[in-house]
Amino acid sequence: MTVLMFCDRCGRSAAEGDHSACAAARELEPPRFCPDCRRRMKVQVVPAGWTATCVEHGVRRS
Repeated sequence: MTVLMFCDRCGRSAAEGDHSACAAARELEPPRFCPDCRRRMKVQVVPAGWTATCVEHGVRRS
């Protein structure tokens, strides 16, 4: 199991605050921030899923 340093929806520290709204929203939408470095990711949504790219950590797919 991977421990997130940052919330991949709001970009804030995953250890601080309540991210239940972020988790609920993430069920329907792709990540916006890299959970490793907090950089904003380039996101492409297609009918079959999504691709999110961080310049530092690479590609994540649905």
